[in-house]
Amino acid sequence: MCDERNKNTMNGQLYLCATPIGNLGDITSRVLDTLREVDLIAAEDTRNSIHLLTHFDIHTPMTSYHEYNKVLKAETLIHKMQEGKNVALITDAGTPAISDPGEVLVRMCQEAGIVVTSLPGPAACITALTLSGLSTRRFCFEGFLPSDKKERKMILSELSGELRTMILYEAPHHLIKTLAELEDALGERKMTICRELTKRFESIVPTTIVQARKMYETTEPRGEYVLVIEGRDREQMKLEQQQSFESMTLEEHMQRYLSQGIDRKEAMKKVAADRGVSKREIYEQLLTDKDAKKE
Repeated sequence: MCDERNKNTMNGQLYLCATPIGNLGDITSRVLDTLREVDLIAAEDTRNSIHLLTHFDIHTPMTSYHEYNKVLKAETLIHKMQEGKNVALITDAGTPAISDPGEVLVRMCQEAGIVVTSLPGPAACITALTLSGLSTRRFCFEGFLPSDKKERKMILSELSGELRTMILYEAPHHLIKTLAELEDALGERKMTICRELTKRFESIVPTTIVQARKMYETTEPRGEYVLVIEGRDREQMKLEQQQSFESMTLEEHMQRYLSQGIDRKEAMKKVAADRGVSKREIYEQLLTDKDAKKE
């Protein structure tokens, strides 16, 4: 388990160990070997993780590492690694540091000169994306939407213009509200709802945001959800923007850029690009409008 990068130091190392998101058969032999060999396992919830360790007959000491102790406990864990101890980090399910306080521990380890390595394995976001039937070439992962209303509204607004496939997590008791907010912000989009991934009652439902919202108004949401949503159509967005620009007068369109401190020459260039015409056409039209006002 020794890492080549760490052989000349007395420090221990942090291992990010991905654990199953449902089916225990998805754990890797490398993760199992590491969990047996490290000095300490830091787990998001030791009450959940004990079932995993017991199933695989692993008896390594365990300590809690979660959202509410992530900074202070990270300092403790780093001190142990500086003493030469090796630590494995596991989350309740999936890959540590993905929608998980593990990202704080990783950053603090790097700042302290502790080597960090990741043992790949299950991740609900990637599993859902590959099952969605939506574009996988470009995607963004949002995780859980923030609970703060102002921040939540801002992020939903940003997502409304997102061209890439979007991946969100949601708990069952918040699902209906989130679907309604997504409908308000994004409108009707293709969506695949993935529930209970890799588990006995796994379900993959290609649908739309509106259809999903209506479905769960009469069906109680159960289990953990991953929402995979198509991004905006680039050509449709360009058309809508062009129509919006064409509803402005040329002077209004110019003023939009001039008010941002952009010089007149560059503003004409941007207006021309927005309207899909040449810069010369914009220049000539502005001259014509100016002459017409004089008359």
